[in-house]
Amino acid sequence: MVEPFRLALGDSAPVQQTSTTCGSASLTVARMLANPAFARWVRDGTPRDPREGETPDSGTEAQRFAAYEQVVAARTNALVGPGRRLQPPWPRALGTPPWGAAKELELGASDPTAAYAVSWFRLRGRVGLGHTYADLRARVRPGRPALLYVGNAWAPRHVVLVLPPTAEQELDVYEPSAGRVVDLPEHAFVERRLAVAGWDVPWAAVWATGPR
Repeated sequence: MVEPFRLALGDSAPVQQTSTTCGSASLTVARMLANPAFARWVRDGTPRDPREGETPDSGTEAQRFAAYEQVVAARTNALVGPGRRLQPPWPRALGTPPWGAAKELELGASDPTAAYAVSWFRLRGRVGLGHTYADLRARVRPGRPALLYVGNAWAPRHVVLVLPPTAEQELDVYEPSAGRVVDLPEHAFVERRLAVAGWDVPWAAVWATGPR
């Protein structure tokens, strides 16, 4: 039996391998959490299901992670997405589009029974953001992580993976530019002072909405 891959506050994790693959890195780590065999391949090169995509089975952990980031980016940013469905194209230089991230989470990077959608909340006030944080905490659970888009007052600039809370704790996130799990306090979320990779403003979440 393959040991599950888990992350907790303060843990080290893979670092995004380019300046524009924070979303791809977050989605790759989400797949590692959902698929222990895939996580073992990333970490030690153990052969895995070839349906995950064409990537080399040799090299270092960082090289395997970097290769799979590009597999993810090709899927999330393509004109023709999974299931041969058209989706708005998105330049890789601008990172991961939220609609592409939702499809990636539905197709192997989370509980396969979950449906995902995008929620925008940049213009909500403190009370609204408080409700949003509570909603995010309620929706994220084992097998159903979420992506959080953060940025400045003008645009979203970075993507992190929101991890399931434990007991009554506040949320933690995998921060791909640092390769660590850091906390996401409610007060910082509500006050738009996140300080996640230098970005303060929560913009949007890609989260589970229920069964497919």
